[in-house]
Amino acid sequence: MSFELFVALRYLRTKRKGMFTVITTLIGVAGVAVGVAALLTTLSVMNGFQTDIQKKIVGAQAHLWVLGRMDAGASAKVEQALAAIPEVKATAPFIMGQALITYSGSATGVVLKGIDRGRESGVNTLLGSLTTGSWDGLSGGKTPGIVLGEELSRSLGVWLGDEVVLLSPQGLSTAMGLMPALKKFRVCGLLRTGYYEYDSGTAYLDISQAASFLKVPGGASGIAASLSDMSQADRLSRKLQRTLGPGFTVRSFSQMNRTLFAALQLEKYVMFLILALIILVAALNIASNLIRMGTEKTRDMGLLMSLGAAPAQLRGIFMRVGILTGLLGVGAGLLLGFALCAVIYRYPLVELPADIYYLSRVPVHIDPWDVFWVTVCSFTLTLLASLYPAWRAAKVDPLEAIRYG
Repeated sequence: MSFELFVALRYLRTKRKGMFTVITTLIGVAGVAVGVAALLTTLSVMNGFQTDIQKKIVGAQAHLWVLGRMDAGASAKVEQALAAIPEVKATAPFIMGQALITYSGSATGVVLKGIDRGRESGVNTLLGSLTTGSWDGLSGGKTPGIVLGEELSRSLGVWLGDEVVLLSPQGLSTAMGLMPALKKFRVCGLLRTGYYEYDSGTAYLDISQAASFLKVPGGASGIAASLSDMSQADRLSRKLQRTLGPGFTVRSFSQMNRTLFAALQLEKYVMFLILALIILVAALNIASNLIRMGTEKTRDMGLLMSLGAAPAQLRGIFMRVGILTGLLGVGAGLLLGFALCAVIYRYPLVELPADIYYLSRVPVHIDPWDVFWVTVCSFTLTLLASLYPAWRAAKVDPLEAIRYG
């Protein structure tokens, strides 16, 4: 054990002028611990919500989308390019378009998605999101079927078996001029993805019905793909874009929802900075405690310097006191943060309205990188707070310290 560490441990264990300084040291440790625990818990809860939103978005979409004119040759080219990527697990064609849906005097704009039920389950979990009805009705019966999101059906006031009318922006040329295309569809199912944007504004058709209604040449407007590792989606989208060339547009799920994910990331950064102020206040408390210790130990420092201790060793003593205090606070804060995350995850301390969030409990996800940065930033703040007290302690004049200390 080094000389500096030995003296620093002695200073931390002894009762300096009663219990006052000991109590202030414990307050400094507790302040760092509370700040670290609050920061870690908040980031973990935000990660939980972000992960849940991401899971719902991918469950309704896919990891990669390739958009363009999908005639027979273009579809074969895209399928071949996707098959050459080892991370691609499955692909499925789709059609995306817009229409106006009307029922009993109510009308609203919707996004129409035509799906191939035989392949759609390979790229997302959309087929498993059906809460009422059956996907089989999309192509069965005299009137073709349509599946609506629960929020959309609620706003229109429709239920299973009701017939709605779709108006396509692709007009029909008649003797009276250009007229909007109209077609009746029977509601055969309702689904809930858990993401309000989709459940309130998307309707699903069989891909052949969507191609006929929206006048899509080639029977598809894009091909979706699922990956074995969704974190590679952005990299693979750029790689696939270079392979296919400018005739196609390749987008990952994060690029398709860039604004949402950017807002979540910005909110996370802001919360990190705000909660880091708690740790900064605790670090300043540690600094003031070290300054007080230096004042109390002026005579001791003078004696140590008269016995041959160098100013660098005195700085080392006070730096080690600050480092040990910071380590205790950060360690206790991490343990407290992990405990709080476990309690929030296990017990429904905060009840969420399930009809709004589609969740009954607060989601928690501990990211190892968040733990790393919380630890590094917290320890750095406590380390910086120890610099001035250590520098001030090394400036003591040994003769004056012994005489007046």
